[in-house]
Amino acid sequence: MGFKYFDAHCHLHDREFDMDREAILARMKEKEIGAIVVGTKKRSSKEAVEFAEAHENIFATVGVHPTDSKEKWDEAYFENLASKEKVVAIGECGLDYFRMKNQEVSSKEVGEEKERQKELFKKHLELSVKIGKPLMIHCRSSIKTEDAHNDLLEILLPAKEKYGEKLRGNMHFFTGSAELGQKFIDIEFSLSFPGVITFSRELREEMVKLPLQNILCETDSPYASPVPYRGQRNEPTFVVEVAEKIASLRAEAGLEEKRVVFCYFRLASS
Repeated sequence: MGFKYFDAHCHLHDREFDMDREAILARMKEKEIGAIVVGTKKRSSKEAVEFAEAHENIFATVGVHPTDSKEKWDEAYFENLASKEKVVAIGECGLDYFRMKNQEVSSKEVGEEKERQKELFKKHLELSVKIGKPLMIHCRSSIKTEDAHNDLLEILLPAKEKYGEKLRGNMHFFTGSAELGQKFIDIEFSLSFPGVITFSRELREEMVKLPLQNILCETDSPYASPVPYRGQRNEPTFVVEVAEKIASLRAEAGLEEKRVVFCYFRLASS
């Protein structure tokens, strides 16, 4: 089926939506919205796949979130899930150094945690290449740094040389600079922008410097609602605000004038 809008990253299968999920699905159908629901561990990945299989306009990812230190990687389990037709990406996976500053841990423990995350990410990368589905990447650096992004690139750049077009992916919830974003675009990755684009002047200024063909939009619902829904629970239908804001900002900058339509890891205009 075709979509007018597409939410590249959400958590509609989470418990947060148990009370009104069907109503949201109805609103999505009315507005012609498709979405990817994202797995963050074994259980949520399985639930994401089952949810996607039950709804034509929903797709899924499977993987382990980098901050989930208790979840162990199960190669056979995730490969089996990833082979399902409605699974379109591996993740969300990546590196998250942001929370370490708020934890009372030693430098040794920080180093060990970073290595754990890197090794876990490499397992996702290998599975992505093996089954031919892109990565859904979560990457969050320490405050006022790009440390996690730099470490991620240290893994991705040689992997791209090794695997070429077999290595693809999307940088979920991208809020960095255009210079940083271009580094991922250079290895043929896409960047999905969240609701933050509707109220962050700095992010708006960076987004318009990037090529349209590498831009996706997302909600990351139930988190990070866009204007005019800030303070409320986010939902996939709010991806309309994200897409329209991106389109209007680019038009104001003298770039593309047509409304942008986001779908999977590709983008088209209508």
